[in-house]
Amino acid sequence: MKRLQLFVFTLFLIGFGSMSSVYAQEEKKEIDHSYKPMTLKMSEDGSKYIRFITWHQFWLTSQNLSDDNADFKISPSIRRSRLLWFAQVSPKFMILMHIGLNSLNSSNMTPTGVQGNGPQMFLHDAWGEYKLNDALYVGGGLHYWKGMNRLANSSTLNFMTLDATTPFVGWHSLGQTDQFARHMGVYFKGQAGKFDYRLAFNDALRPNLQAGNGIAALNGGNTLYNANNLYGDTKGGLVMEGYFRYQLWDKESTKLPFAVGTYLGAKKIFNLGVGFFAQPNGSIRLNNTSSPVDETLSGTALYDALDSQASTESVSHFAVDAFYEAPAGEGALNAYATFMSFNYGENFTYQNGSGSLDLGTGSVLYGHVGYLLPGKKVMPYVAFQNRSYDGYDDNGSTFDLGLNYYVNGHFAKITLEYHSVKWGNREQDLSQLRLQSMIFL
Repeated sequence: MKRLQLFVFTLFLIGFGSMSSVYAQEEKKEIDHSYKPMTLKMSEDGSKYIRFITWHQFWLTSQNLSDDNADFKISPSIRRSRLLWFAQVSPKFMILMHIGLNSLNSSNMTPTGVQGNGPQMFLHDAWGEYKLNDALYVGGGLHYWKGMNRLANSSTLNFMTLDATTPFVGWHSLGQTDQFARHMGVYFKGQAGKFDYRLAFNDALRPNLQAGNGIAALNGGNTLYNANNLYGDTKGGLVMEGYFRYQLWDKESTKLPFAVGTYLGAKKIFNLGVGFFAQPNGSIRLNNTSSPVDETLSGTALYDALDSQASTESVSHFAVDAFYEAPAGEGALNAYATFMSFNYGENFTYQNGSGSLDLGTGSVLYGHVGYLLPGKKVMPYVAFQNRSYDGYDDNGSTFDLGLNYYVNGHFAKITLEYHSVKWGNREQDLSQLRLQSMIFL
């Protein structure tokens, strides 16, 4: 099996090298990759417009190389297929809509594409905003103006790494209080000199879950999140989050919330940020585990039982981060680091089946470094994540080693990455090879 894994790894490298060679030969022919952005002008001077953006990310991933019993397999998937448009028809207001699908593969496709969630396009963002002045914009809807660091506000168009760090610690409320990292609410943003901010007041996701397994976990002595699932409008409904940043060198645009992963050396950036996420009464904990809640209860009876046998705890997280990118020699250096402190309640942990979410009360340290080589076509990088949760005996960690090849900047690129995850509560680790081809217009 080890020989087979080495063979698979060699095939990935040969394939990646062959594609790079082909593209390099094409570059010598001076192929013109330039194009005009898909923009519909609504005024003669172009100040009023509608901008359309679409992108696709296609993946090939190996099986878990840490599992000696797993057969050789390379699985294709569509990581993202998206369409976003926004309209600026006045300097005083704009509107945006974003739809798409995520992680479509042979396991969640359906025979006709009309059943299940896998093949379905859904609403990611839909918001409008008004400008009062440069220091204050007000907007609302289903939005992505988030705390608590740059990681939480990542753009999926221009990652420096292959994807967001996994588990998704930056998207710490994913599917818990939000719809795919988006909340329904009101946000404020603005810039003043080298300082900018974003602040949001949101409604927590309220899927109206019944008791079931959630109460079983509560009876087991665990903290249950989010309380709004069971208490409805009465408790845990408000989510507040914000991110405050000081930009020492070049300014980044805050027209859209999506934080750029790398400018490929086109800007000189050094930013320091601090942010928070707060949900008063966001978690539930049983006061006395010897007096469990009846797991068959629902509705008013469930609320009455929780009101007498359990209490709520406030959820509060904060983070600090630093982002650096600048020309270095004939290339460019990119570096990012963040420290996150999470408090969901005493000994809270949550992990979904795939492990893409691994949440817990405790702390996480994440950082990455990449260097764009002279010629601006190749960028190797390394990334590391360390998770220290109170509810686990051991720390978890993630290690990524990758290489970007830019056919035409972020508009057309290929990324090869070795991805490794160690869990704090599982015996089986994860290690795999991931190859991505991305195009966006």
